[in-house]
Amino acid sequence: MYDAIVFDNDGVLVGRTHYDVLHEAAWDAFDALSVADPDPEHVESMVVGVSPRQVEEVCDTYDLTPREFWAMRDRTAFEAQRREVHAGNKRLYDDVDVLRDLAAPLGIVSSNQHETVEFLLDHFGVADLFDTAYGREPTVESLELKKPNSHYIDRALADLDADTALFVGDNESDIEAADNAGIDSAFIRRPHREDWDLSVTPTYDIDALADLRSICY
Repeated sequence: MYDAIVFDNDGVLVGRTHYDVLHEAAWDAFDALSVADPDPEHVESMVVGVSPRQVEEVCDTYDLTPREFWAMRDRTAFEAQRREVHAGNKRLYDDVDVLRDLAAPLGIVSSNQHETVEFLLDHFGVADLFDTAYGREPTVESLELKKPNSHYIDRALADLDADTALFVGDNESDIEAADNAGIDSAFIRRPHREDWDLSVTPTYDIDALADLRSICY
């Protein structure tokens, strides 16, 4: 039915990173750049959903360059997530092996760091499942390209030579990115999304990756 199936990573293939872990990583970025006592609200603004404008405003406050600060922020976030994996707090979902039953080429598009995506695939031994994978580069500019922008989905579809595709995600931005790319979407209701009220309409609403068997055959 589809030329390719593309997946979000966190919350779909692997468990999400706890907010407190990412919050601490943002503190670590300031500390690494010798900002000893940043405003807690500024730290909070650098955790999730960050825009280039926010980065510039925070960097102006502490006389930092956005390029240097955001590279450090992505580095500390990567290191924090790697520690979470090694501690057993961030794990592969049990049903990922279902993907081996799917005939279509598979890809990943994540708003997480590309380095984190590569680490997770290698650590869990599932890199062979995917023909292409994209995460963000450690640049301020990449924040404009994350979902719901379809930039990385478009690149993945080009790699997979796909005219028709399905994108599987657990966030509304995933569904919006699929719409922007002109492809179908599936919203997966992992435990953190069981009772989530969507303001967008996915093509499919699924409970587990096993549901893709009936959709994709």
